[in-house]
Amino acid sequence: MPLHSEPPIAARVPSHPFRRAVLRGLAVVLPPLLTIVIIVWVGNTVALYVLEPLESGVRSTLVWTHRDKIRDDLPNVTPEGMAMVEIDGRQVPYRRVNDGRFVPAPVYETVRSEDPGPMPATALGVYERYVEIVYLKRHVVVPVFLCLFIILLYLLGKSFAAGVGTFFLNSVERGIHKLPLVRNVYSSVKQVTDFMLSERDIEYTRVVAVEYPRKGIWSLGLVTSNGMLDIRNAAKEPVLSVLVPTSPMPMTGFTVTIKRSEAVDVNISLDQAFQFIFSCGVVVPPQQLLKGQAQGSL
Repeated sequence: MPLHSEPPIAARVPSHPFRRAVLRGLAVVLPPLLTIVIIVWVGNTVALYVLEPLESGVRSTLVWTHRDKIRDDLPNVTPEGMAMVEIDGRQVPYRRVNDGRFVPAPVYETVRSEDPGPMPATALGVYERYVEIVYLKRHVVVPVFLCLFIILLYLLGKSFAAGVGTFFLNSVERGIHKLPLVRNVYSSVKQVTDFMLSERDIEYTRVVAVEYPRKGIWSLGLVTSNGMLDIRNAAKEPVLSVLVPTSPMPMTGFTVTIKRSEAVDVNISLDQAFQFIFSCGVVVPPQQLLKGQAQGSL
């Protein structure tokens, strides 16, 4: 009888049917739900920090251009607060606001008919609301803003691709990197956005598994080329250049050159490889799951 026997492998206790069903339902609901939450969050952020400041600036500019139509003292004011003003040979009715100033009656009536709430207390407030009703309707402003925003992104992309804005961007980034706390956040966000949105200059041919950083430890790698000639001659057989990404941020990694015979081709796509790396090995491609693991993972 051997002195050291292997401990028995405990049988897997099946999870409760209710818990298993809830987890499966959660796995179905979470991806689209989180996608919607992220899209809504991005939309609200753009609206709050870009659309609303632009809208406020346009509104202030339009009100400033109409400020000369506001009158302070008018003769022959009726008890209802009406007065007639001659402008360019025609009589224009004016209406008194709570602050004692006068605005054109059509402007006042437009605000009162379109806005169910209380009337603004000042003449400038009436004109601000009038500008919002007439010139800044949301069903017009939002599509126009989206079109202009996309055009702006396109022009920025073309200018930076042509090298026009590279100097300016580098100057801004040098300034950001001098700020102690901001530079850490900016660097992390930039790495993620560059990885997700930028076109990859490196063309990965296939996914392989290599024994890295030592024998017995397997890592996923992305084949980038057939390696260097001198390394091939030293190895006396074909070699491969492989990028071994790091988890959970595969924007960084290690470039190694291995013998082609030491690389194991893995039957997964590049997207599945990145999902596996992002999740630190939690998200395993379906075709790579063991039968027992695929059936009882939840």
